[in-house]
Amino acid sequence: MPRDGLTVAAPGGAVPLRLLLLGALFVTELVALVLVFQIAAPLECRQTEAEAACRALRGSVLRAFCLAVALGLYLSSRRAARARFVAMTAARATRLPWALLHAGGLAAAFLPMLLTPPEALNARFADLLPLLAGGALAITIGALGLLAAPRDWAAWLRAEPWGLLALVFAALLLPDLAHWLEPIWYWNTLAQITFVAVSLALLAVSDDVEVWPELAIIGTDGFNVNIAPQCSGVEGFVLMAAFLALYAALFREQVRMGRFWIVVLPLALLASWSFNVLRIAALILIGAHVSPELALNGFHSFAGWLAFTVLAILVLVVVNRVPWLQRDRAAAVMSGPPLAEDETAALILPFVAFMLSSLAVQAFFTTPALGFPLQAAAMLAALLWLRGPLPVLLAGRPEGIAVAAGLLVGLGWVAGAPAAAPPEPALTALAPALAALWVAARLAGTAILVPVVEELFFRGYVLARLDRGGLAWRALAVAVSTASFAALHDRWLAAALAGLVFAAVYLRRGRLVDAVAAHVVANAVVAAAALWQGDWRLI
Repeated sequence: MPRDGLTVAAPGGAVPLRLLLLGALFVTELVALVLVFQIAAPLECRQTEAEAACRALRGSVLRAFCLAVALGLYLSSRRAARARFVAMTAARATRLPWALLHAGGLAAAFLPMLLTPPEALNARFADLLPLLAGGALAITIGALGLLAAPRDWAAWLRAEPWGLLALVFAALLLPDLAHWLEPIWYWNTLAQITFVAVSLALLAVSDDVEVWPELAIIGTDGFNVNIAPQCSGVEGFVLMAAFLALYAALFREQVRMGRFWIVVLPLALLASWSFNVLRIAALILIGAHVSPELALNGFHSFAGWLAFTVLAILVLVVVNRVPWLQRDRAAAVMSGPPLAEDETAALILPFVAFMLSSLAVQAFFTTPALGFPLQAAAMLAALLWLRGPLPVLLAGRPEGIAVAAGLLVGLGWVAGAPAAAPPEPALTALAPALAALWVAARLAGTAILVPVVEELFFRGYVLARLDRGGLAWRALAVAVSTASFAALHDRWLAAALAGLVFAAVYLRRGRLVDAVAAHVVANAVVAAAALWQGDWRLI
């Protein structure tokens, strides 16, 4: 496709870039809602005067997530419905009233929680409830209006009303299903097996593991938790089985059901249980080395639900690409060609993954630097997923002047850095194996992944899109892309100068590979200096 294309090839219609960006926006908002209402706000529904309404409001975020996943599976399985959905969203130009309604809903939802003193939140929740509920309604209606016009929604729903109604009902009921099945969580045998597995996982990374089997208490470095029967992972089993059943119902004509249930279900449940073991072990390590409060929130927040749901989606993606499970080998692709077929998506989406993972790390880690491996994994996954057009976007050999420019930028960044600071306690407290993994991820991410992701977006997309020819447009393009790049860095002036150099290198030949090479060399110099000095704040 042409470099400035705004669509992504997919069967049944082309996915407009506008839809991708709205999707990224809605995911960001969903993450922010979870962070504010479930993690940051000390809200205890039992201590409010509107407990039922409080639980319903907090649960609405989880129901929205389940509904989004279910609709994604539906669109993957129904080519005609997907084509109509893509067509109606592509035809929809953003309407200011819907955008204002959506933004107003976000303000109504966030501001009362952020402005109310934490100690007064439970007592004043009943007074805030109308504003919060109205905000949630405005967010939903505004989002639907941004996606498509009301008459288009009505026409789309009329095509298969009963099937969609059943799908929506099942997705919204999923959290209640997990609650109704809560009695089977209390399975002592499975809890004991989980306890042993968590112990072994901790022993693999720590020499100081404390275990009291008779009390089902385990911990390390002074942080101990009780592995209660409800920690056995059955909640993950419910989610996994529910999404497998939904997938089987939607793809019943193309999946070999015998193989699906006999082979996939046991393996998926085993994957869910194994993930639960690693989740508990990771939370114990976070509680011991990062923040006890953060670990406890991780045990009792929506984070587990979201993680188990993502795991279920990954299982279904794998299932859909295994020909042995498909009646028709040609049908072994859930959503047709990957987004990597479009160059515009490859320029933008890795940066979106970088920013979303950065938001999650800032929220969930008391020492955000500790979560950098998660950011590196998100960037790497996005680049691999969108690997199709990268050889075209980064074609050619970088010229020597680009390498020299990057070297100067790197040396200047190191020379202008403030005095070296001692390592952060959370980093020095890591076990040797974890510390080595962290250093490797930090070096690879800083020297390779970050330069590629940032140059794809700031020079490859922002600068290139704004540069319409002529000195004025080019100056504006350089200014906007450089200012945006600098805003991501604490040392914004030094970053702005670096951004100007990368822009000049890019514009010299119009090749993105030159800007990437300069950025890689600069970051490699800084990473080497950080490793030599032990001062990771350099990067």
